[in-house]
Amino acid sequence: MTQSFSFSLAATSGKARTGTISTPRGEIRTPAFMPVGTAATVKAMMPESVRATGADILLGNTYHLMLRPTAERIAALGGLHTFMNWERPILTDSGGFQVMSLAGLRKLTEEGVTFKSHIDGSKHMLSPERSMEIQRLLGSDIVMCFDECPALPASRADIAKSMELSMRWARRSRDAFGARPGYALFGIQQGGLEEDLRQASAEALQDIGFEGYAVGGLAVGEGQEAMFGCLEYAPDQLPQNKPRYLMGVGKPDDIVGAVARGIDMMDCVLPSRSGRTGQIFTRLGVLNIKNARHQNDPRPLDESCTCPACKNYSRAYLHHVFRSQEIISSMLLTWHNLHYYQTLMAEMRAAIAEDTFASFERNFHATRAQGDIDPL
Repeated sequence: MTQSFSFSLAATSGKARTGTISTPRGEIRTPAFMPVGTAATVKAMMPESVRATGADILLGNTYHLMLRPTAERIAALGGLHTFMNWERPILTDSGGFQVMSLAGLRKLTEEGVTFKSHIDGSKHMLSPERSMEIQRLLGSDIVMCFDECPALPASRADIAKSMELSMRWARRSRDAFGARPGYALFGIQQGGLEEDLRQASAEALQDIGFEGYAVGGLAVGEGQEAMFGCLEYAPDQLPQNKPRYLMGVGKPDDIVGAVARGIDMMDCVLPSRSGRTGQIFTRLGVLNIKNARHQNDPRPLDESCTCPACKNYSRAYLHHVFRSQEIISSMLLTWHNLHYYQTLMAEMRAAIAEDTFASFERNFHATRAQGDIDPL
């Protein structure tokens, strides 16, 4: 097993890329989808079950973990990997997005952000230095720079001001991260939907130097067309020989479109959150298990799927346990959705390796357009 962090590119198909991120805790096959374990757990899933779906890496949330149970407590208990029983790589976000979207009475200055906890109203301060300290205490394998992520739409002047602040924070994050062999710090490109601001951000980040680069500030309300428009150029502004991470994305067609435009890593709460609310992703599109059409249906969610929900249970049963609010519903439906996402990633990696990604993408959309199987 490697003792350093590295990225190797194995093949391309158009702009789509497949490769391997090597870390001391294991390899991450790219394109990679990272399930979100916000509070040191992927909701309704055992860690070994998440691994069984094909996940190589999980995402943890700095903001939530710093508030409860605290990074200091997790460090005293052996670090996040031991705490949550996940010995493979973990990426943690910086906490900035949650501070902006969840925290109350926040105040933004050059130093950082002061805010009140959404849990108990206690006061806290996050800065680049504090974010790096928290992520070091957690033991994250991939650490994200502390940045500001403005909601879109926003004026060009506001986007530029925010991007420039994030670049200053990126340098402070790099300085505070220090020399940590085997661990990686990713810079985050900002600039909204402005190509020249994205370019300026990319140049500033490369001047600092990072082990990987994220495309930030998307999937914040701009819509898929605008996001894809930005991804036509944003990944190309980043180094070819480093991983590219699109933060907070997304739906299956978002993910396929992002990979087609050169993205290597993604994360989103959607597959797990949707599983708990009865929304199911299959190769034929999306279905809602709460609908009455499923109550007498003995067929699986997807006859081609090998997850436990599809192998062992009928739509009728899954409809019943969801309507009855049984815990097994969240367990099975989340497992299915995560399995679907990881199968999609594996299929894309194979298509890129065979240089058939364009036909894969066409078939993906054509199959989804068929819609769910007809009711009985």
